Amino acid sequence: MMNFLVKTIANAGALAVAIWLIQDITLTGDSTGQKTLTLVLVALLFGLVNFFVKPVANLLTFPLFVLTLGLFTLVINALMLLLTSWLADKLDLGFHVEGFWTAVLGGLIISIVSWALNVVLPEKD
Repeated sequence: MMNFLVKTIANAGALAVAIWLIQDITLTGDSTGQKTLTLVLVALLFGLVNFFVKPVANLLTFPLFVLTLGLFTLVINALMLLLTSWLADKLDLGFHVEGFWTAVLGGLIISIVSWALNVVLPEKD
């Protein structure tokens, strides 16, 4: 349970950095509290997408991973971010990613920040 909480906090932090750095990734809300709640909900959604969908996508695109020496990971991360944006729109959450190349850059930033936060934050079961 603690590990799930740590990963959700890391996802929320990484998403917040991407929203802050990239103009075309937006988080809307009337107040700071509403934006924070939306960010946490989007982080949970992003975690679920990465838990359920990403392994299937990785398995199906394994030859492309080998062919590109792992660079195709950027495309998979971008697609997971776009899927999260689409699901957030369907769930009426105020999170949106505008375009594929924005998602590529956002996925790269989220990967780096999430990795750094997971190194710093404790990992327990």
